[in-house]
Amino acid sequence: MVSTFSGLETARRALSTQQAALYTTSHNIANANTEGYTRQRVNFEQVSTLSVSRYTEGVKSNIGSGVQAGSIERIRERFLDVQYRNQTSKSGYYEQRAAALSQMESIINEPTESGLANSMEEFWNSLEDLSTNPASSGTRAVVAQNGQAVAESFNYINQSLQEVRSDLKNQIDITTKDFNSLVDQINSLNKEIAGIEPHGHVPNDLYDERDRLIDSLSSIADISVEYNSSGGQPNPIAEGIATVTLNINDTGDTKVTLIDGDTGSVNHLQVGYNESNVETLTFTDPEDPTDTTPVNSFDFKSTGELQGLMEMNGYTDGTTVEGYYNEILTKLDTMATEFADAFNATHQAGTDFDGDPGEVFFEYDPTSPASSLTVNETILDDPNKIAASLNGDAGDGSNALNLVAVFDAANVGLDGSSVKGYYESIIGDIGVVARKANTMVSNTAVLKQQVSENRDSVSAVSLDEEMTNMIKFQHAYNAAARSMTAVDEMLDRIINNMGLVGR
Repeated sequence: MVSTFSGLETARRALSTQQAALYTTSHNIANANTEGYTRQRVNFEQVSTLSVSRYTEGVKSNIGSGVQAGSIERIRERFLDVQYRNQTSKSGYYEQRAAALSQMESIINEPTESGLANSMEEFWNSLEDLSTNPASSGTRAVVAQNGQAVAESFNYINQSLQEVRSDLKNQIDITTKDFNSLVDQINSLNKEIAGIEPHGHVPNDLYDERDRLIDSLSSIADISVEYNSSGGQPNPIAEGIATVTLNINDTGDTKVTLIDGDTGSVNHLQVGYNESNVETLTFTDPEDPTDTTPVNSFDFKSTGELQGLMEMNGYTDGTTVEGYYNEILTKLDTMATEFADAFNATHQAGTDFDGDPGEVFFEYDPTSPASSLTVNETILDDPNKIAASLNGDAGDGSNALNLVAVFDAANVGLDGSSVKGYYESIIGDIGVVARKANTMVSNTAVLKQQVSENRDSVSAVSLDEEMTNMIKFQHAYNAAARSMTAVDEMLDRIINNMGLVGR
């Protein structure tokens, strides 16, 4: 038989439970715009109606005892988290590639009046003018200056690309520091969670912060996350301790543990360089510097910002050098060398204004042709040294025409292309690679947005839904209060008015 006052207790539980639900709804509304916040709900639990009995079964069922507030749970779907982080890694990779290629396109700056192609065109035109007017000192001076403009264009492009490479290297170092900082923060949250969960508590706010940091880490490299129990007597909905591993290659069969949830140890990333090229990526336990896992740069295929930066900046195994900036710089050096050598050979085959054999027109350092290319100082000081003639006659411009032909002549060192054709192929290749990167940025952004919206549909706060819940819980609270009032009136009748008949 139930207690006379059990109705009051049932109503009290209902009031307390609906009040907790209202407070949780208010908490959701307050954090509607908080980054990384996951909406929460109170899990209502029916109070057991079973009690100990002397009957054979040992228990008996009574009238229901109401409701109570159980755990407060985050509404989160881990599968959507995995999808989101996969897309975040891809998005970070292509964004870094696109940004680096955009800088390269700005430096090459074609087609414009300030680009190398225009400088070479003006040089070509001035040589044609010289072929028709070889005795003009003004025309000779223009040729010398236009030749120097071509050399300076090579110098500028090379220097600018090298500066961007230096910035990319610095960005790799900054990204590495951010990577290690995120690893330490996640590990610190793991330790906080491990100290709370065994006592049956559910630290939802710590879970949110940990997930936000893991999302940030996934943009830098491709990671996997597993959750293990923190021990003790955790709540059934406790998420446990996160173990984070880095997928070294795109197949996922080679991994490095970044955060070990069981031991609380971490691995920090250190990037080693050979000159400016990434050579090794070493994962080291900061507590034990002897515990290292080196990864060759050629084996590192973990999709994310770090790989995108590395592929643009350049990487090496100590022998072979790869990287798109290295590729373009090498092509510019090749172009500068072959153009200068072909032009010099033709120039030296002619005679200058005074009938003397032609000198070297362009000079350069063989170790860095594009950055050091310049016009012979003697020719800059005295444009009469330009060998425009073939027969030694000051009025002959035959060799100037041969110099003009250098631009369009097939060159074995340029894969059989002309100087102009080779440069056009460089520009075309940059355009194709940049367009592909930009397309992939758009594609991954769309996919990332779709996954993000799917995740938000589950985890984000909907103000409309919360307002509906608020009304629902408010009505339930009012009903529970009315129930308590009814029980109170009933008890008042029993206690104060029963037994008075006949007095």
